[in-house]
Amino acid sequence: MGGKELTGRKVLAITVSAFAVIIGVNLVMAFKAVSTFPGLEVRNGYVASQTFNERLQAQKALGWVVETGYADGRLTLTFRDRDGDRVVPRDLSVLIGRTTESNDDIRPELTGQAGRYAARVGLDKGKWMLLVQAKAEDGTDFRQRLDLFVRG
Repeated sequence: MGGKELTGRKVLAITVSAFAVIIGVNLVMAFKAVSTFPGLEVRNGYVASQTFNERLQAQKALGWVVETGYADGRLTLTFRDRDGDRVVPRDLSVLIGRTTESNDDIRPELTGQAGRYAARVGLDKGKWMLLVQAKAEDGTDFRQRLDLFVRG
């Protein structure tokens, strides 16, 4: 056939090279995963789970819906109750970030009134996560995680 002979040493070199590439890629990916992980949602999952159902039912009883929008570098949030009327939350805060890393996290200063709020934020295209936290007039905590898709 005229080709070079395939020896045991060549097979060993090919095998070792293939595994070296695989292990190298795995190490790089593991480093990236650990270095970009934003951290835990709660310090102690067990403790947080003890009141989860009660908090969830109280939040559902509010019947709030948050409408989001993003255009021309402006984020808008509108709070509505189950009847479609605007709601004015207390202690409103929003965290905007990527779901996979915390490097791009932003806490915008929202301004507005009567349940409609806005902030200037520069978001690159792609998927963003909004963590909205507020309180109702009766002190009920409201916490919702929303997805926002920015088109390029």
